[in-house]
Amino acid sequence: MDRRLFIRLAGGGAIAATTATTLAGCSSALPPEAIAAWQGPVEQADVRRWLVGHALLAPHSHNLQSWLVDLGVPGEITLFIDRSRLLPETDPFSRQMMMSQGTFIELLELAARQKGLRADITLFPQGAFSPTTVDARPTARIRLLPDAAVQPDPLFAQVFRRRTNREAYEAREPDAAALQAIAASVQPHALRTGFVGGAQPEALAQHRRIAKDAWRIELTTPRTVLESFRVLRVGPKEIAQHRDGISLNDPMVRALDAVGLFDRSVAPGPDDFATTSQIQDFNTKIDTTPAFFWLVSEGNDRATQVNAGRAYVRAQLAATAAGLSMQPLSQALQEYPEQTVPYIDIHQLLGAPAPRFTVQMWARLGVAPAIEPAPRRGLDAHILKA
Repeated sequence: MDRRLFIRLAGGGAIAATTATTLAGCSSALPPEAIAAWQGPVEQADVRRWLVGHALLAPHSHNLQSWLVDLGVPGEITLFIDRSRLLPETDPFSRQMMMSQGTFIELLELAARQKGLRADITLFPQGAFSPTTVDARPTARIRLLPDAAVQPDPLFAQVFRRRTNREAYEAREPDAAALQAIAASVQPHALRTGFVGGAQPEALAQHRRIAKDAWRIELTTPRTVLESFRVLRVGPKEIAQHRDGISLNDPMVRALDAVGLFDRSVAPGPDDFATTSQIQDFNTKIDTTPAFFWLVSEGNDRATQVNAGRAYVRAQLAATAAGLSMQPLSQALQEYPEQTVPYIDIHQLLGAPAPRFTVQMWARLGVAPAIEPAPRRGLDAHILKA
């Protein structure tokens, strides 16, 4: 989702005059401390800290980074979900949050392999969460054991290069070898993958229609917009302070915020320029997206959701290795009432009728310009007990 560009306001005469001084010398680059984690963790006496230092670079819905780890038992890592970092409006059953737990687990295992460690992973060791809520029980317990048979995974080389790219993609389609590599990367997990591109024009048009409908719904539903507003980090000071959420460092947005013209407590109306311009911008990107990728599971229990996250990050790493970018299109997969029609439409289009099947991930796929990594809170923010 292109939430970072939700406020794309052209400065008119009065605003431009007010903000000209503020804009002078502004840069849209993220503050170095916000992205320092992407330099990689240093070697440490406790290898588990090194592993977590890689795992926290995993993709996460809204970049909330809801990962907490307990290192109190030697040789083990116990993972919990941070329940203060949920998305009750757009992810009411925390399905996407469970996928984000899975992305963390997968990167942690890739890092363990680099150290010759076998990661014995037990999901929900005290029992799985209910289908609709999460609680204080652990998501996973990972026991680490030296094992000469463990081999490094080539996907680890892409951990620091992986990005969620929301920019416009080039028109050229991914080649067959890249698609095959992405599909093969998911094989350790029992999910069905799929792709659509220019060779299927009617299906491609349906993908584009559903994506645009779902995005419009989210932008014009006040409570879902405000949920994103609550995790907006505007300007270098906020970005460096929080190092999470949705970063907006565009000089014009910063200037508007500085003079009180960007009110994050009120959702723009459906006909406001802030809404219509973003819909237009998103639609243009969707109309020029050359391919879409998806992951479908049979069933939708909590373990399946976690494993879907593990599969997705593997696919994204494989795409990165092939010179491709991915952007999740989460809106049509979300289970809040206003998205009912897009939710049904995408499941039917992909031959995955609910409730037997669940489309766990749907993403744009293509070649995009290089971008900065997303902020990360750093190692100590995730450790409950050393």
